[in-house]
Amino acid sequence: MEIKKTWLITPPFTQINTPYPATCYLKGFLNELQVENYQSDLSLEVFLRIFSSDGLKRVFKEVEKNDPDLSANAFRIWSLQHQYESTVDQVISFLQNQRSTLAYQLGSEGYLPQAGRFDRMTDSEYMFGHLSIIDKAKYLCTLYLEDLSDFIKEALDPHFGFSRYADKLSSAVSDFSVLEGQLQEGSFFTMQILEEIIREKITLINPDLVAITIPFPGNLFSALKIGQFLKKLNPEMKIVAGGGYCNTELRSIFDTRVFKYFDFITLDDGEKPIELLLQYLNGHRENQDLKRTFLLDKGHVRFFNNAEIKDIPQRETGTPDYGDLFLDKYVSILEVLNPMHRLWSDGRWNKLTMAHGCYWGKCTFCDVTLDYIARYQPLTAQMLCDRIERIIKQTNETGFHFVDEAAPPALMRDLAIELISRDLRISWWTNIRFEKAFSADLCRLLAKSGCIAVSGGLEVASDRLLALIKKGVTVGQVSRVAKSLRDAGILVHAYLMYGFPTQTEQETIDAMEIVRQLFKHQIIQSGFWHLFSMTAHSPVGQDPSHFGVVRTGPEFKGFAENDLEHLDPDGARHSKFGEGLRHSLYNYMNELGIEEDLSTWFPFRTPSTTIKKNYISTLLNEKTSNKLSDQAKILWIGGEPVNKRIVKNEVYLELASNIGRTSILMTREEADWFLEIFGHLILSEPIMNLQQFRESYQDAVGEFEAFINSRLFNSLREEGLIIV
Repeated sequence: MEIKKTWLITPPFTQINTPYPATCYLKGFLNELQVENYQSDLSLEVFLRIFSSDGLKRVFKEVEKNDPDLSANAFRIWSLQHQYESTVDQVISFLQNQRSTLAYQLGSEGYLPQAGRFDRMTDSEYMFGHLSIIDKAKYLCTLYLEDLSDFIKEALDPHFGFSRYADKLSSAVSDFSVLEGQLQEGSFFTMQILEEIIREKITLINPDLVAITIPFPGNLFSALKIGQFLKKLNPEMKIVAGGGYCNTELRSIFDTRVFKYFDFITLDDGEKPIELLLQYLNGHRENQDLKRTFLLDKGHVRFFNNAEIKDIPQRETGTPDYGDLFLDKYVSILEVLNPMHRLWSDGRWNKLTMAHGCYWGKCTFCDVTLDYIARYQPLTAQMLCDRIERIIKQTNETGFHFVDEAAPPALMRDLAIELISRDLRISWWTNIRFEKAFSADLCRLLAKSGCIAVSGGLEVASDRLLALIKKGVTVGQVSRVAKSLRDAGILVHAYLMYGFPTQTEQETIDAMEIVRQLFKHQIIQSGFWHLFSMTAHSPVGQDPSHFGVVRTGPEFKGFAENDLEHLDPDGARHSKFGEGLRHSLYNYMNELGIEEDLSTWFPFRTPSTTIKKNYISTLLNEKTSNKLSDQAKILWIGGEPVNKRIVKNEVYLELASNIGRTSILMTREEADWFLEIFGHLILSEPIMNLQQFRESYQDAVGEFEAFINSRLFNSLREEGLIIV
């Protein structure tokens, strides 16, 4: 057969506020190969078809036909069906940023029908004074949609979720039989909608190859359903699946039943596997030439991986392409009022990657043996900015989320400099490690370039356990870096973990106290507690006894293998702490309960914390050495010199910035020197390093050591002189 057109699909459900980037990355690469392709975000399209006036009429009609027993909350929604049908189009249009004036109605008392989700509004009402009318309306609209989601899940489709579908069915499923049984039963409502859209699309697109990304467990079942629908429509159509779920869960698959739905499953980066697959299907290669690809051969699952064929370097994968997607239809929601936490669900962010893999690659809970972590390949700042400019031109959107495992500080510095030098004004955020490299000056530079937020791992918030994890940071270091980011105006989200092997009850409570103090000092704004999961590809999973735990299952039966069951003989009974940790954190993020005793959050007795009340403030006040390299860059990110006033042998140099004017007092020699080198500090000329800066001062003025300890140097630093 000849493959003329490839259809790239994101199945339900992922985020509804922005495209999941996998198909955009692959589309950009296929463009480089001049392969005709089309991409669809079926996650968004199914959501929009359900959450419309016509969609809700179908929902309520189906419920009436099925006549299930309804809870009091679901019955309330059922009784208000006309109000939901008459307001849903307004809600969606508003959340798509198409009709902002609707905020005045949608945010008013009683305009939207209310059910159980609105009960939590009592915890949030105090925040409304800090919110704009648009944000208040967005928050109420989100509660409204969540009520409807709860109704659909209870009354019509038990697998339904806002950003996931049948995720519990697809999590840690070693045996494919459960999924196979569900696939052979009649489709629930959501899958019926999906099938309708598939039928419409297949007529319009007429693809020869369909590539489905499966990033999470909450996409697996619908991806299998898509394969089932397509095979029913055209048994000869070729279907390939890949993505994050396949990469971590399906590396040992041998169950042949899966290949009724997919012809191929690829692992890790998809660019080279899909290029070789296209050549194979077009008759130009043999199956042994395929790369990281499973297929069914003579009734058996076989894995082909030609190691001699190298992956595509990051610099050659092309610019992500957002074409074909309905970019003006994405729905921004406000699940949490917290300004940092909302970034994941509010706003349509273009996705890019600074570097493939992780430059650290040592954390013992992480999949460090897998390609997506192990193969570190950074781009250059110039190439990143070229891609940023192309994406802005295509999408007309200047918000960027760099989806790195951990963005490298040196590359972040170079990116910031390149953005400023090109006067490329974007808002961006990314994931980091809380490295010492994030000095106060680097944080100021990042903020100047448009960095609005970072997320990073504090994990267990215990120096003993951080050492076991090989995280390479301490609580003190994380605290100081987070403060530097906060002081620069950059929001900070902390990934938190409980249940790491050998973690005791005392350490769990102490970690909770450290997190409380971090919120009290306002040096982190957001966080999320994850229960440790022992994965097959992590150092803990590969050698449990070394970490003091015992693997207990599950028995592998041919489908997914990643999350491993284990016993922790020396650790606490970790699961019992989950609800209290989450509840306290939710309150801290909403500026509530900071002074409450930690025992308040648990319905059982807990040990008192051993952490002193001034622990974080003591860490923040510790003196740290930060020796600067002679090759460190010297930059000016402050106001422009606009005037100098001479009084005897002194000069008042006036600087103008966006927020006003300031004057700095210096000698005539110092003023002449500063104005002479100014062009080398503002990115318009070759950037001066510390050694050149020192030599220029010594040649023009005098002793450098006296200068860097002077009031003038401190004034210049405050006004915008940074060393990075």
